[in-house]
Amino acid sequence: MELAIAFIIGLLIGLAGLLWLRGRGMAERATLASRAEQAERFVDETRRMQAEREALFNRLQAENGELKAEAAKLAAQLAAEQAAAAEKIALLSGAEQKLADAFQALSAEALKSNNQAFLELAKQNLATFQETAKGDLEARKQAVDVLVKPIHEALEKLGLQTQEIERQRTGAYASLTEQVKGLMLAQDSLKQETGRLVRALHRPEVRGRWGEVQLKRVVEMAGMQAHCDFFEQETAEADGRRQRPDMLVKLPGGKSVVLDSKAPIAAFLEAAESETDEARGRHIKQFARHVREHVKELGAKAYWDQFQPSPEFVVLFLPGEAFFSAALQEDPQLIEYANEHRVILATPTTLLALLKAVYFGWRQESLAENARKISELGKELYERLGVMAGHWSSVGKNLMQATEAYNKATGSLETRVLVSARRFQELQAATEAKEIVTPVLVESVPRQLQSAELTPPEEDEAIG
Repeated sequence: MELAIAFIIGLLIGLAGLLWLRGRGMAERATLASRAEQAERFVDETRRMQAEREALFNRLQAENGELKAEAAKLAAQLAAEQAAAAEKIALLSGAEQKLADAFQALSAEALKSNNQAFLELAKQNLATFQETAKGDLEARKQAVDVLVKPIHEALEKLGLQTQEIERQRTGAYASLTEQVKGLMLAQDSLKQETGRLVRALHRPEVRGRWGEVQLKRVVEMAGMQAHCDFFEQETAEADGRRQRPDMLVKLPGGKSVVLDSKAPIAAFLEAAESETDEARGRHIKQFARHVREHVKELGAKAYWDQFQPSPEFVVLFLPGEAFFSAALQEDPQLIEYANEHRVILATPTTLLALLKAVYFGWRQESLAENARKISELGKELYERLGVMAGHWSSVGKNLMQATEAYNKATGSLETRVLVSARRFQELQAATEAKEIVTPVLVESVPRQLQSAELTPPEEDEAIG
């Protein structure tokens, strides 16, 4: 009886242990499911962040380490749980052995059938537990794969994007290098050309020729070569000295403007070649002083006393906006000083505007001249129409006189000549001759001129 009670107690203990192990396995599966859900949310978050490639690259590197640590942790937990399951199986095997020993101690006859049934039940429970543990292990492996696979795919995509970015960066860097090389070559070429131009402009005759070329270009743009009478290289005599302006522009109304393009730009060129700000400032001051002195010389030449008609003013042509800006910045009173000496400073832009104004003046002059000629032509035509009207009136008078003479001759022919001629027919002296036709009188008279412009003066007096 005591052995039966002990056997029942042991059986209850074994069943309780099996139930406890099964409950623990369900809790662990719930934990794994929760972790799998967390992993899915993490993967969704990772996919959303793929739009920012650079930020994603930095964050995935940090998160990759964390995930690797988490995977290692999960692997360690899985190994620990596998070890725990093995220990449980070993414990069950030991319990089975102990139960078998205990059953063998019982009476073979009394407990043989019960012992066999218990062993079968224990084996079934053990097999069920092993299957459950095996399924839990496979589920954990799948959960780990599901957790790690999206991360692995994201890392592969990130690697491909990184390679593409690196390839594009390499190509862009190579293209930028080629462009920089091209810019350097162009800069060297421009520097050489500028150096040659500066060296050439140091020669006075080259500077003068360059200024004349610039002057011609401005005149061509203004259209003055076809509509304005201007002369280059004209020379004037004053006090035994030859004074040569570069251009003499004729203005409407017989006026003219003298233009000089020999601006003293040597100091400005020296400033452009200077390597220090101090030297550059010194040369700019010298340039402004030279311009002021040249303005004074132009005023002293008194071109307006040498040309007839007298020029209104002298234009000093500076062949670039930079020359005018530099001189005016250093000498703000330069414009007023030049105006006092009847000299106007002009750049290509302002000279173009000035010549355009002269061009439109010539156009107005041409229109006025055409209007004057049209007026004279109209007056002449009016006078000639008056003369022609007199002749036309004479023709009408002569036509009236011819009509009167015709009618008189017709009356005389009809009343005097034809009467005698018809008697030949009555006397049968002209039997075969045609009958003489009686001429018809002309009743119409020429139309008289009624317009006062077409009526000769003598007719107006006669009518009055």
